[in-house]
Amino acid sequence: MNTASLHVVLGAGPAGTAIAAELAQRDLPVRHVSRSEIPETDKRIERATADLSTPEAAIAATVGASVVYHAVNVPYHLQTEVLPGITTSILIAAAHHGARLVVLDTLYPYGEAEGEAITEQTPWAATSRKGRLRAELDREYLAAHRNGDVSVVLGRAADFFGPGVLNSTLGGAFFPGAITGGKVLGLGDLALPHSYTYIGDVARGLVALGADPRGDGRVWHLPTNPAVSTLEVHRLVETLVGRELDVDVLAELVAYGPFDEQFINEYREMFYQHQIPQNMVSADFEATFGLRPTPWREALQATLDWYRAAFGA
Repeated sequence: MNTASLHVVLGAGPAGTAIAAELAQRDLPVRHVSRSEIPETDKRIERATADLSTPEAAIAATVGASVVYHAVNVPYHLQTEVLPGITTSILIAAAHHGARLVVLDTLYPYGEAEGEAITEQTPWAATSRKGRLRAELDREYLAAHRNGDVSVVLGRAADFFGPGVLNSTLGGAFFPGAITGGKVLGLGDLALPHSYTYIGDVARGLVALGADPRGDGRVWHLPTNPAVSTLEVHRLVETLVGRELDVDVLAELVAYGPFDEQFINEYREMFYQHQIPQNMVSADFEATFGLRPTPWREALQATLDWYRAAFGA
């Protein structure tokens, strides 16, 4: 493989998998790295295993990289313990190779800040443990850029949905039931506006940041449709599947479907996201990089098609 423009994707969750696929579709050399073995889905994608918690392993996994995409995540209950070490390792590795670092980020640093129009200028007001952690790590990334250690850019997304996305509020506890007529999960106040980011737009947005150093040194909001209520999302899904949804609304968190008690206990501090308006605005990214979010109907149809194929429904 020609490594002159090698793109290395770290993490094999839905985002990392989508990023690797997007890069391959653009005929760019890509290596996909995960702690566990990655199934082969595209012969154009080199696959590697590595424990990125040590700088030595991260350096070895990213040899030859011109751009590194950090989409690594860990189980919820391990985030505050494990993510800081992974952050340090990846920063060291990217700096060692002189590679640009593209980081997938969340809305957590904003906390319960005004949610009617969350922009890149919205203050970071996190009070939760995981929100404060993410803000702390983001400051570390941006400081590394300011200090000239490594070129870094951050792309923030709202709740994921789309092909391959299971552990999401609009994922494995929702789409299978929508297809079969079974129960589907709704969290909190479904009438409030809530932002959801399509996984394909996460990948396209991060790859755009990887291709264009104009974005370096700051946070960007990845392409995301203006927030609508979750009820409106449900109504659109109903038109696509041709039936009414049978919704279990959880006003308070309890274990449900793929969300076990351990996860729920950890997610409880983040439940405010479903109790206040949350509208992430991506206008700055769209104007700068010329990428628009995938229309709701198209994104939901692709998601339903994937779930039908994956679950045999």
